[in-house]
Amino acid sequence: MIENHNETIDEFLTRHAFDVEEAVRKAAAQEIMPRWRRLAEHEVDRKSGPHDLVTDADRKAELYLTGVLAALLPGSVVVGEEAVHADPRSYEAIQDDAPVWIVDPVDGTRQFVRGDTGFCTLVALARRGVVYASWTYAPVHDQLATAVRGAGAHLDGERLRAGSPGPGRDLRVATSHPDFTTDEQKRALLGLRTDGVAPRPCGSAGLEYLAVAGGESDATAFNWEAAWDHAAGLLLVEEAGGTHLTRAGKPFDIRGGNTLPFTAARDTATAHRVVDLLSDAA
Repeated sequence: MIENHNETIDEFLTRHAFDVEEAVRKAAAQEIMPRWRRLAEHEVDRKSGPHDLVTDADRKAELYLTGVLAALLPGSVVVGEEAVHADPRSYEAIQDDAPVWIVDPVDGTRQFVRGDTGFCTLVALARRGVVYASWTYAPVHDQLATAVRGAGAHLDGERLRAGSPGPGRDLRVATSHPDFTTDEQKRALLGLRTDGVAPRPCGSAGLEYLAVAGGESDATAFNWEAAWDHAAGLLLVEEAGGTHLTRAGKPFDIRGGNTLPFTAARDTATAHRVVDLLSDAA
């Protein structure tokens, strides 16, 4: 058993961050992109509802990443979206002491199935609720965003800086789709329909976080907690200079128990404004 996980994670990232990057790229090259716009009917299934899709690309890419990542860091475990669907108890590993890889093999599966370009692969390395590193890969455009806690966020090697929204325009906020919310969450999200805010339904969560980290979007307002959708992007936003807050005014915790909806934003002022609007309307 690893005696000092924090030190081990730091040392691991120094030695093997590029190996993780290569694993993410290979998973996309071998299992995802050959199926993009070529999916047969039998390669697409529904999980919990008509909008909750899974494909052979999701399953096979996750299997590949699970094998490679667990081998790279002895003593670590993998929590992947498709494995959790098969065995919900496996999600509990996020609460444990061991380093955990959090994997969404195809974030934006609906877009992937439609043949759209708006999907990505998400990998994060965390322990005890703290995300230490993340990889967000958009394979259609061959764009890779990375973040390491305390070392910044980068897109294809260039530093990402979220900055602050410019004056004189509406805040651009990507929101959860109202069809997938509780009544209370729907009321909260309606608080964004006010002067000075331009809400729109979100696409791939990972790409929405990347847009905030790069200053192309101002904030998100999401109402679900699945760590594979959020862990990578939240660190990306943090390391680009942004922040995230729940409706209780606390940072989002990937282990759960958050007051929803929550926001990730380019700066603290924007985060508080979005949370205030969500809280006032709920």
